[in-house]
Amino acid sequence: MLVLRPLTDADIDTLAVMHVRTWQAGYAGIMPAEVLDALDPAVFAQSRRSRRVPPGAQTLVAEDDGTIVGFVSFGPHLRQQREDEYVDGIGEVYAIYVAPERWGTGAGRALMTAARDALAMAGRGEMRLWVLTENHRARRFYERAGMVPDGARATFTPPGSTTELAEIRYAMPLH
Repeated sequence: MLVLRPLTDADIDTLAVMHVRTWQAGYAGIMPAEVLDALDPAVFAQSRRSRRVPPGAQTLVAEDDGTIVGFVSFGPHLRQQREDEYVDGIGEVYAIYVAPERWGTGAGRALMTAARDALAMAGRGEMRLWVLTENHRARRFYERAGMVPDGARATFTPPGSTTELAEIRYAMPLH
């Protein structure tokens, strides 16, 4: 049975392994193969442990029979993508990933619903997220969740790469 709960410090290493596997499966053919091949769960775990958490942000994990199968991180929306200034009244999903073997099982939908509900309860009137333009699978998922492109565009440079990948922002009202 799928259970959603807050991330604990004890979960971070396990979560990092799942996160890397999900990047490797989900971004195959989108990100350079050498970038995906070089991903290291230990680096992901260290990054999570050392990153400053925005005020009011949280991460929920989806667990099934004691195994972490996905997570969502969300909180206040960043004024300029990935900087330290936050916009009042707008929430953002920073990351949502589900283990490839669990795609299509409802785990992602449960995580997205939990993030949407928590952001609405926190008084956010809108939810936003960034997605790689070429990540059509994720874009279909967000669109089924009621999100639409809002016209904002940016680029993302994967760690260890100089490749710039186009991103598009999705949004939806929460009230």
